[in-house]
Amino acid sequence: MNLKIIIFLGFIAISSVIKAQDKITISGTVKDDKTTETLIGVNIYIPELKIGTSTNGYGFYSLTIPPGKYTIQSSYQGFQTYSETLEFTSSLNKDISLTDDVKNIEEIILTGDNKRSEIKKAEMSTNKLNLQTIKKMPVVFGEVDIIKSILQLPGVTNGGEGQSGFNVRGGSADQNLVLLDEATVYNTSHLFGLFSVFNSDAIKDLKLYKGGIPARYGGRLSSVLDIYQKEGNKENYRFSGGLGLISARLMAEGPIVKNKSSFLLAGRGSYGHLFLKLSDNKNSAYFYDLNTKANFEINKNNKLFVSGYFGRDVFDINGGFVNTYGNTIANVRWNHLFSDKLFSNLSLIYSDYYYGLKLDYFGFNWDSGIKNFNLKYDFKHYLGNSTKLTYGLNTQYFEFNPGKITPIDAESGINERQLDKKRAIESDLYFDVDQKLSEAITVNSGLRYSLFCRFGPQNVSIYDNNQAVVFNEEFGIYEKAIPTGIKSYKSNEVIAQFGNFEPRVSISYSLNENQSIKGSYNRMAQYLHLISNTSSPTPLDIWSPSDDFFKPQLLDQFAVGYFRNFKDDKYSVEIETFYKKATNTVNYIDGSELVGNNNLEQIILNGRSRAYGIEFLLRKNTGKLQGWISYTLSRSEQQTPGRSPNEPGINNGDWYRRSYDKLHNLSVTGMYQLSEKWNLGSIFTLQTGQPTTYPNGQYEYQGIIIPSFGNRNESTLPTFHRLDVSATYVPKPNKQKGWRGEWVFSIYNIYNRQNAASVNFRQNIDTGETEAVKFSIFGIIPGISYNFKF
Repeated sequence: MNLKIIIFLGFIAISSVIKAQDKITISGTVKDDKTTETLIGVNIYIPELKIGTSTNGYGFYSLTIPPGKYTIQSSYQGFQTYSETLEFTSSLNKDISLTDDVKNIEEIILTGDNKRSEIKKAEMSTNKLNLQTIKKMPVVFGEVDIIKSILQLPGVTNGGEGQSGFNVRGGSADQNLVLLDEATVYNTSHLFGLFSVFNSDAIKDLKLYKGGIPARYGGRLSSVLDIYQKEGNKENYRFSGGLGLISARLMAEGPIVKNKSSFLLAGRGSYGHLFLKLSDNKNSAYFYDLNTKANFEINKNNKLFVSGYFGRDVFDINGGFVNTYGNTIANVRWNHLFSDKLFSNLSLIYSDYYYGLKLDYFGFNWDSGIKNFNLKYDFKHYLGNSTKLTYGLNTQYFEFNPGKITPIDAESGINERQLDKKRAIESDLYFDVDQKLSEAITVNSGLRYSLFCRFGPQNVSIYDNNQAVVFNEEFGIYEKAIPTGIKSYKSNEVIAQFGNFEPRVSISYSLNENQSIKGSYNRMAQYLHLISNTSSPTPLDIWSPSDDFFKPQLLDQFAVGYFRNFKDDKYSVEIETFYKKATNTVNYIDGSELVGNNNLEQIILNGRSRAYGIEFLLRKNTGKLQGWISYTLSRSEQQTPGRSPNEPGINNGDWYRRSYDKLHNLSVTGMYQLSEKWNLGSIFTLQTGQPTTYPNGQYEYQGIIIPSFGNRNESTLPTFHRLDVSATYVPKPNKQKGWRGEWVFSIYNIYNRQNAASVNFRQNIDTGETEAVKFSIFGIIPGISYNFKF
């Protein structure tokens, strides 16, 4: 079968070359004429030939056409449509600069041609949010937040208020691959989920893939959030920033060598803890981060990019409990044009997530984290307007530090201890073929092969029957198995190895110029496991590689959708239904201990999961009132059957709801331009409460009433809902130079809904009765911030 695929691709390449012999190629980059930023996903269209393409992640495009006189059009949301008629006699480089339309920004829409290309693209289950739109959405404390904004999209939820991470189509938060300039971000939150690590001032573009994921992405099961930083202005020095209630930010950008190279430097930090110190309160909680980027245009065929991110959170309780955690990212990328049809990108990437804890009372420090080095080489081959080939390879080295304990000083009674470090390498090879088979049918097909190898040095425990968890039939519970020995692996000796083929295919059938039906299938493999007994990631969570106990997670997802634009593209609707099933999903036995555990295999059982549902998205694209309504009806379930007839498994081996299962998820997002100076925004959110386990009875022991619990997640927290509103005031909306500012006023949870983050049961001291106590995090929160640029 693989030989047939190779022969088929070779036939396509040869046919395309023969057909292209009497044609010419137009290629180049598309930029913002003011900021000189390259623009991603810009549509290039030639109406006379009814052919088009779009720019890649670096703003590059390529079109092959016969010689002649044609009109080349370029359209992108928030910019004026570019149109120019030229006589094309030979291949040429044609760079395009787009001008934003500040005065009429609320009426800028994608042109008809652009909408038609979206209808005909095989791509589905993806969402792209414009940064101008994100900045108009109300959020807590008036702070613009990318992660909070994608929660308004269908199929996306999180664990609740104050929770970090996000869940996509019923998957866990660790099943999302989050990339910043192609580098992996392992923890996306500041202040335990109150803010995300992404400074919106420094972000150029973001795209969320929920299904039909291209073969160039791998390593996670549920989604890919691909984020690119700005490159910096190559012509002028510019500054921007803002002041909020608890944080401030400042960004500087400008040319290093005018029109040849540029830099970007953005910093952000919170200062709410300073008010605590003024009141003699020694507790504090704050964060800071730094975004950097520089790019160098060596010549027309070679560009160099250097980017980085550094962020830290500090949570300090009177100096006795100090928690520090954060991400470090560094990235060097080289773009090279082999020809006007072959684009390449070589990347060297470093990612590091660190977690540190100081406990003065117990006299020790705790350090843990994960590091990875990544070398990847990607190619985009424009074989013709009907066939595009993307292929490449990727190798990652991982180092896992599950924890190291060191004494604070000589008087500490703690002995230094290092939990076993783990090392692994993942190598991937992929290709994607994007083909237009006819005017109505477009297909994107791909294949990815991933090879994961875990190696020494490490001492690995040995168990009877290779089972690290045993079932105690007398008490009816699962317990840790006692190791019968230890096997020592030398440096670079293979401990476990896995390989998987991951096919992908998406197809679009256009019913007409305004509506289409799409379908997709993708298989994903995930070799990293986030060891956590909470529904939302916390800084203390531990990443662990696959081995004989932690099997690689494998997922198959199917999706079918209907897409339509109507009333001259004023409205658009997307309806998708999906089904996904996964194997080797981790579950925990009752009473699991995660922290300081050197044998995590003793607390886990492998099971399977499934999720299915339907998503609805209705958008209004034009006019003073814009926005969308998203609704998802879905289920997310887990099953962990017993390994033998004598074992019940988890929940008696029956399917039960996962912690992130939410049957109903409704979000209504609206933005209204009241006048040139005033813009209004609102978000209404309604969700089914999070699954939980309530007591189903109680018993008395020595005068104390102790609750007993039934099956997992058979109860549900109260329904979650709230309304957020915002107003943006621009004193001088038509001012294009000098100091320009705006005020953003927001109210989070305007009707002060006390949503339950959890419900705990306790014995009332006075009456002795059991009572339920609801715990809420946020009530009504007003916010104000001032943004500026010059």
